[in-house]
Amino acid sequence: MMQDCVFCKIVKKEIPAEIIYEDEYVMAFKDIHPAAPVHLLLIPKKHIPTFFDLTDEDISIIGRVQLAAARVAQKLNLEDKGFRLVSNCKGDAGQLIFHIHYHLLGGRTLQWPPG
Repeated sequence: MMQDCVFCKIVKKEIPAEIIYEDEYVMAFKDIHPAAPVHLLLIPKKHIPTFFDLTDEDISIIGRVQLAAARVAQKLNLEDKGFRLVSNCKGDAGQLIFHIHYHLLGGRTLQWPPG
């Protein structure tokens, strides 16, 4: 955990969030600036700043995030119409918080390319 990381503070429940899913390794909560009717953030509870900081030890954690995304999407009735799962890495891609996170977007037709 990083003391100044907003996502680590959410994991430690020091900052409130509307948590939709949580297990030992992953947390999913509503984005405070939604870009779609369903807009959640999925994070590993372990602080990993970017994909470039992943190690072999983190393979199962990232897999757990993917599995949590599918479970959450099913819970939110997105299975029939689908959803988008996207992650930004570094500044030019739009990563604002340097703790790996995925945006789960759904509930409307999404355009491609995204931007």
